[in-house]
Amino acid sequence: MSAFWKHLDHLESYICRTLLAVFVTLLFVQIVARQVFGFSITWIEELSVILFVWFAYFGASYAARMAAHNRVTFHLNMMPRRTARILEAIGDLFWIAFNVVFIWQAIQFISRLKPFVKAQTLGWEMRWVYMALPIAFALMTIRILQVNYLKLVKGIDPRDPDKVEVEQALELAEDEQRAFQREHAK
Repeated sequence: MSAFWKHLDHLESYICRTLLAVFVTLLFVQIVARQVFGFSITWIEELSVILFVWFAYFGASYAARMAAHNRVTFHLNMMPRRTARILEAIGDLFWIAFNVVFIWQAIQFISRLKPFVKAQTLGWEMRWVYMALPIAFALMTIRILQVNYLKLVKGIDPRDPDKVEVEQALELAEDEQRAFQREHAK
């Protein structure tokens, strides 16, 4: 895979990191301005909220890429892996259908916004603020398709990173327990 595609594969991660850094910095500046200098910078709060919303939507897309969305999986864990993958894919088709409807409705909503509908303190047209919706849901749909392609066609199972960390910690604990038992069995 070329470096370009590798970076594109982590697009949402880079966007989330940037958004998080900017809105946390802005909030810190706002706190210092209020506590130390006794005044408030009004546009910082509005921009921070906008950046946080964008962060949340791009974070959802990133979670879809990492196959880290919450799912009810106890019933899938009792099935053969191939059957479980097919059922997950069917569930993902419903998710994709929802996303397509949501993207369509978001575009319709944004197109009906009048140019005078603006953010209170920033003065930005709200249509640009709301663009996070169709962009993030389109990226999420692409990531869902990408994960299903990896699972169903390539046989690669991208696992939830949190679950992998827990399993690694459990394996490490079991290894340490076996080592302890061997040491004290002598």
